[in-house]
Amino acid sequence: MLAMLALPTFAKGPKTETVKIKTSAICEMCKERIERNLSLTKGISEAVLNLDDKVATVVFNPKKTNVEKIKKAIAEIGYDADELTADAKGYNKLPSCCKKDGHKMTH
Repeated sequence: MLAMLALPTFAKGPKTETVKIKTSAICEMCKERIERNLSLTKGISEAVLNLDDKVATVVFNPKKTNVEKIKKAIAEIGYDADELTADAKGYNKLPSCCKKDGHKMTH
């Protein structure tokens, strides 16, 4: 008699988690900068910034990164990330239009 063995399949991709992080992004340049830099960060598979509410939605592999590291990455780019204030070095590298109050008109 032949016994049928049920073998587990490993076709499933890595488990991901999603987090929403409030940023200090202002414009389309901010959006592109945050999304590009986060997409190059280890463990992050997707990052989308909504400029209407300034919230970045990040899909990540919890085995490779965590929420604190993602917030730190956003802060190092030069933007606030929830309660974490933007890193001064990263903030100083931002174009003037991407800095806080950078889009206010002066008369």
